Formats: sequence, C-alpha cells, structure tokens
Amino acid sequence: MKQVGLWIDHRRAVIVTLEGKGDKGTVQEVLSGMEKHIRYEGGSDVQEGPAEDQVDKRYTGHLSKYYEDVADHLKDAGAILILGPGEAKTELEKVLAHHGLGKVVAGVQAADKLTDNQIAVLVRQHYQK
Repeated sequence: MKQVGLWIDHRRAVIVTLEGKGDKGTVQEVLSGMEKHIRYEGGSDVQEGPAEDQVDKRYTGHLSKYYEDVADHLKDAGAILILGPGEAKTELEKVLAHHGLGKVVAGVQAADKLTDNQIAVLVRQHYQK
C-alpha cells in the first residue's frame, strides 16, 4: 500500500511517498505560484470594494487549482497524512473528500515550517507506528 504524507501551506506542498516497509521515500514539491495574500484592512474609499473582491476571487481560484494539482499527486495513495501550519491542510482535506479520498486520510496535524528532510522523517515515523 502506498503511504503518503505531505506538508502544505498556500505556497507549496512537499509530498513524501513511501512504497513499502523500509522505504526512505520519494519527495516531490508542488508550487502554487502564489505570493502572500494581502488582506485589506479598514479604508473608507468605496472604490476599494470591487478591486478587493477581484483580488480575493483570483486568489481563491488560484488556490482551488493548486489544491487540485496536489490532489492529482495523491489519487492512488492508500493512506494520506496531512501536515501544515495554517488553513491549507484543512482546505486540502475538504478537496480530497470531494474526490473520494477522505476515507484514506490517516490524519491532519499542525506543523510549522519544516525542511524536506524533517517532513520525510515525520511521515516515516507516523507510518512506522
């Protein structure tokens, strides 16, 4: 059974795939191609509304495509561990459920920024239990 773990935020996903017992795993990176989302606070100029809405719609649409790209990398996984620092991990979990992969999500855990090697170690440790 292919076991997968990934660390995800809104900018990138690091996917670690384990093919069998003792496998060190392969590491892939999927980039969203997005810069940090700027949230507008306050302001009384009526003109800000429509422009801000357009930025938010583009941002949301871009995120949706990014999550679909990540989900494509996970479609043949037997188990999926999702790690990440913010909202992206739960947003991806919803996309996976929509694709019928919700039943193979082995867990969703908060994890701050990690190196690719640290992510691989966490994934291996999770599946060795």
